Amino acid sequence: MALLEQKITARKELDGLGVYKPGKPIEEVKRELGLERVIKLASNENPLGYSKMAKEAMMKELENIAFYPEGTAPVLAEALAKKLNVQPEQLIIGNGSDEILHLITRSYIRTGDEAVMANVTFPRYDTNVRIEGGTPAIVPLIDGVHDLDGMLAAINDRTRMVFVCNPNNPTGTIVGKQALEAFISKVPEHVLIVVDEAYFEYVTEEDYLNTVPLVASYPNLIVLRTFSKIYGLAALRIGYGVMNPSIVQELMKVKEPFNTNRMAQAAAIASLQDEEFLQTCIQSNEEGRKYISSEAEKMGLSYFPSQGNFVMIQLGRSGDEVFEALLKKGITVRSGGVLGYPETIRVSIGTEEENETFIKTLKEVLN
Repeated sequence: MALLEQKITARKELDGLGVYKPGKPIEEVKRELGLERVIKLASNENPLGYSKMAKEAMMKELENIAFYPEGTAPVLAEALAKKLNVQPEQLIIGNGSDEILHLITRSYIRTGDEAVMANVTFPRYDTNVRIEGGTPAIVPLIDGVHDLDGMLAAINDRTRMVFVCNPNNPTGTIVGKQALEAFISKVPEHVLIVVDEAYFEYVTEEDYLNTVPLVASYPNLIVLRTFSKIYGLAALRIGYGVMNPSIVQELMKVKEPFNTNRMAQAAAIASLQDEEFLQTCIQSNEEGRKYISSEAEKMGLSYFPSQGNFVMIQLGRSGDEVFEALLKKGITVRSGGVLGYPETIRVSIGTEEENETFIKTLKEVLN
């Protein structure tokens, strides 16, 4: 039976918007290519998994699956407040930090407003602003790093917010302490500053600004973090934002009532208690990051100095071609072709064995 043509038109703000394309799941690659083993280094996931304490907490929470979760995740908010030295009312818990991005633009972007952001950076800033009828004001990176002076210069009377991804995805670079704090102090008080720190826990560079303590002094500052990366809870979709309580109250008006599930809340609370697992992940990632970077140098390849759990390698040839060649050998990375750097690949840090296999295979592909 043929389907009738659909004649209802969507909002004009959706014209030209593409669908976000994440790294392919392992199961999909296995089916498509008939492979028995696939090493996924495409989505900046934690190769060490997640805390055993989180697993125990989720198993216990299974008893309560028939009941709705608490809509504001108060126990998790209390635990985070204690860890971050903030007040619970400064926190909002989201279905991943992605949801909080959506809540921010939904609450504050109006048709004709502008939002300043880098090029290239996390694409959901651009998408969420456009959905609400806003216009992204794009400021190119300089050597893979946010051009904060250029972003300040781009602020005008239509600007509602600015986004700083630190470390930046996909380059992994950071802006220095003094530069970022000076930037925050110079942004007009009526403009929101959204600092996305999804990879905060992986940073080992001393010249990095922890922005959470600044929230008390800058009512227009919002800091986003997530449990998807170092805590390994990507599938559970849980993140959080730290901000002035007045902003929290506005976002609560547009937040779904049960946006984070019981399993996610329980796992996140337990994860905060497992400091040993956290430190193991930090050390493993640092070792893997150094290994991949040094091996790239030996191959005559350059890369952006990363402080995340990934490295963007500059190949001097098509990233799409290298991506496809690696894929056929059972290794998934992200092609720079879809990230704004067509002659690169972005590789997530894996286990020691996965990193070695990637380097060995990359050499084969390039040769």
